[in-house]
Amino acid sequence: MRFSLKLFLGYLLIVALGGYFSLNLIGKELKPAFRKATEETLIDTANLLAVLVRDDVLNGSIADGRLQTRLESYARRLPNARVWDIVKNRLDHRIYLTDARGIVLFDSSGQAVGEDYSRWNDVYLTLAGQYGARTTRTDPKDERSSVMYVAAPIREGERIIGVLTVAKPSASVQPHVDRAEAQLRRAALILLLAALTIGGLFSWSLARSIYRIAAYARAAAEGQRSTVPKGGGPELRALAEAVETMRERLEGRDYVERYVHTLTHEMKSPLAAIAGAAELLQDELPAAQRERFAALAAGEAERLRQLVDRLLVLAMVEQRRELHERRPVVLRRVVEELLTSRAPLIARKAVRIENHWPEQATVLGEPFLIAQALGNLMDNALDFTPTGGVIELTAEVNGTVWQLTISNSGDPIPDYARARLFERFYSLPRPDTGRKSTGLGLAFVREVAQLHGGTIVMDNALDSAGHAVGVMARLRLPAA
Repeated sequence: MRFSLKLFLGYLLIVALGGYFSLNLIGKELKPAFRKATEETLIDTANLLAVLVRDDVLNGSIADGRLQTRLESYARRLPNARVWDIVKNRLDHRIYLTDARGIVLFDSSGQAVGEDYSRWNDVYLTLAGQYGARTTRTDPKDERSSVMYVAAPIREGERIIGVLTVAKPSASVQPHVDRAEAQLRRAALILLLAALTIGGLFSWSLARSIYRIAAYARAAAEGQRSTVPKGGGPELRALAEAVETMRERLEGRDYVERYVHTLTHEMKSPLAAIAGAAELLQDELPAAQRERFAALAAGEAERLRQLVDRLLVLAMVEQRRELHERRPVVLRRVVEELLTSRAPLIARKAVRIENHWPEQATVLGEPFLIAQALGNLMDNALDFTPTGGVIELTAEVNGTVWQLTISNSGDPIPDYARARLFERFYSLPRPDTGRKSTGLGLAFVREVAQLHGGTIVMDNALDSAGHAVGVMARLRLPAA
């Protein structure tokens, strides 16, 4: 099971349990709260009516029907009241009176007159000088049929001469209970969905940050260029920085070992040539031979200098993880400067340059690196173009990427060399001299392309019949 799924399920369990226990607790407290509010209202009503009927009880006028008439008039009222979204269209209080013995003198429902209610708690406790109330079900099996009875004493001075009870069925407040429970469930569902959404986003964000660090570690292990992932909180940033530090230390050690090995291998040949020439120059030689060996030593020394210079530049680029600046670079201007600086060689070899790069060809990147990369591609094309040959420069935009193509009419790339062109220190002999270059130019171009988020491809140029007629380099860089 994925870490993000485990985290989300754990969060879901906590939210579900918290919601369940909260709803259960609130549900248990909801009905008693409504009953308490109803009972408090009945207490006020019962005591008010007990005071109002006191004189009727004392003078024995309860039985003359006036109270019954007034209560019947009360029962016929249609309040048509809207309590929030619940409409109340009838009055549902039941009122009965008993004498000091608990015998019912009056009942608004007309069903208990003359009966002995002295054993019902509302009457029994009130006659005993206590607070009298009870809740009784009309159907023992139906909780919703319960009726709440609240009594108040009818007093003459300190003597209790009767009891007035006000009853209200629970069914009259049940719609309010149901409405509150429905709203509570709806709010709980909304909160649950919101909590799950937030939890899902949090789990996804955390897992995404972890996956990015894992991808960065895999890329570092494979030697790919990648930037340290950002975001995810201070803990994940600390983890990413720790991975970056480990990568730099391990890569730095491997980098030095690899370069020392390859550099010493590449330096053997020119150093051997210089040492041989120096040994021969110590003897008496004809002037022509002395001049030839001196030129050989100077040429090999220049080759070593170029090797070291290019190696330093390549090492600088390879160690970078991001560009120092990003700004528009007009390619037409860059290539014109490159052609101007190489004009003597172009003229000496009588190479025809066909520059079709448009004025609007502009890429986004670091100008120095782009100019160096294009310069290496141009030097490579000039080295392999025969005298009187052609170099063609074309460019086309594809969405947000410019594809820059430099083609030359030289010999095609041998099959054995195509997979190794971008290896450090790998080089093919130049047609003019038969000598190899430092083998670092195309490696530098590849590093620059990757640093800009682009690509470089070297392949043979084909005619309409599929025959190789030269070599072309395709450099893709992001458009400005």
